[in-house]
Formats: sequence, C-alpha cells, structure tokens
Amino acid sequence: MKILYDQVSQRCSKSITLKYSTSFSLGIWMLHRQFHQPIYAIYGFVRLADEIVDTFHDFNKEKLLDKFEQDTWEAIQEGISLNPVLHSFQHTVNKYQIDHDLIACFLKSMRMDLSRLEHNATSYKEYILGSAEVVGLMCLAVFCRGNQSQYQHLKPYAMRLGAAFQKINFLRDLNADFQQLGRSYFPNINLTQFDESSKRAIEQEIAEDFQAGLEGIKMLPRGAKLGVYVAYVYYLKLFKQISQTSPHVIMKQRVRVKDRKKLQLLIGSYVRYNLRMI
Repeated sequence: MKILYDQVSQRCSKSITLKYSTSFSLGIWMLHRQFHQPIYAIYGFVRLADEIVDTFHDFNKEKLLDKFEQDTWEAIQEGISLNPVLHSFQHTVNKYQIDHDLIACFLKSMRMDLSRLEHNATSYKEYILGSAEVVGLMCLAVFCRGNQSQYQHLKPYAMRLGAAFQKINFLRDLNADFQQLGRSYFPNINLTQFDESSKRAIEQEIAEDFQAGLEGIKMLPRGAKLGVYVAYVYYLKLFKQISQTSPHVIMKQRVRVKDRKKLQLLIGSYVRYNLRMI
C-alpha cells in the first residue's frame, strides 16, 4: 500500500508544479522521464516554503515555517511523511543523496523573508545562494545521479544559472515585492527612484550569470540538457522583454511571456537540441 501513497504524493508535487509554473512545467516535460518526478518533488518543496513567507499573511508565518522545517527533517530522517509533498521530497533527497546543507541553506533564506525588508551586498548574496543557487544544486544532484566528479565540475555553472533566474524574478516582481510586501532585494538600489541606470546595472549582472549558465547547460547529461535549456530560453525571453520595458512600467506591472510565445520557444528549443546546436 505504501507504493500507492508514494504515487499519490508524487502526483501532489506534480500538480503544484503544473499549477504554479507553466515555464518550469514545460522544462520538466522536456527532461528525460527518469528526472520528472524528482524535479517535481524539489519544486513542490520549494513552492510550499515560498508560499508560507509570501502569501500566508493571516497566519503566524514564523510558526508555520518552524513546523515546516521540523517536518522536513523528520521526513528525511524517517523516510516518510504524512505531508505528501514532504514525503515526495524526502524520497528524492534520500535517493539522490542531496546534501542536507543545501536544504538548510534554502530554509535559512526563506526565514530571511520573515523579517528582512532590505538587503545589503552581503545579505543579498546570502539570499541568492539560499533561495536559488542551492535549488539549482539540488536539481544538479538529480541529473548527475551520484557522479560526484560531474557534479563538482558543473556546480558553479548551476549556481550562476539559478542566480540568473532568481534575479529576473526579482525584476519581474518588483511591484509585488516592493509595493505589496515592502521588500527590496537589490542592494544600494532606491526603488522609490528606480531609474534606467539602476536597471541597466542589474541587467548587466544577470547577463553575466546567463552566459555562465549556458556554458553549463551544454555540459549537462543528455537527458537533462533539453529541459534545462527550455527553462533557460524562456527566462532569456523574459529578460529581453524586461530589458525593453521602462523602469516606470516595471514598478507598476508584472512583465509576462505569453503562453503562445512559450510554445514557440519550446518548439525552437527542441529543434536546436535535435540539430545538436546546444
């Protein structure tokens, strides 16, 4: 009967991914089938933690996060959880021997969102590491399937790609983060006077991360390469749209890539992959 519960738990993680992120869902769909469920599990875990700190405003967020963290470690240690998302996640952690320090680092960054509204250079780097770079490393551990030499070689590239994705999210969500939650992630940037110069400085940082990330994608195992590349192409398109949008508009509304365009990007990525262009 536990097999049935395992399947139900896996479907919960998959449903969360499909509901919350079209872009990542498309990327996962293009991974080799063996990678689908573990990546859904990682996304489901990350999404639940993010929901606690971002949207559960009518509840005691700190208490909820404390309980979530406790339940996470118990699930990993005991190999089971009555929370289906954590059950799915612990299975992935234990099967692929994901470093527990990565999980602790991620949870630390989520906890920062409970109290820190502005970041300096040090806390910004720490937050990016925990909220994005280590998530990329969790996924990389799955893709490398225990090959530590390969993991260590690709590690810096995965971190840069995760950082690029997160920084684009910050730009895309400036309105919600600053106007609704009062958060300012970028250090030394006055969002009440956000201008083209400030925006370009952030974009240059993202462009450098993107370039390193693409180099890493080209070295990924064949079964992981296309899926990660699809996510990269989607975020690159979003980045280009943001680059062409004025700071004033970004502070007022969320820039989006239309679903029809996402499908076109998917098809184009598939063609380039099959022509061995990546």
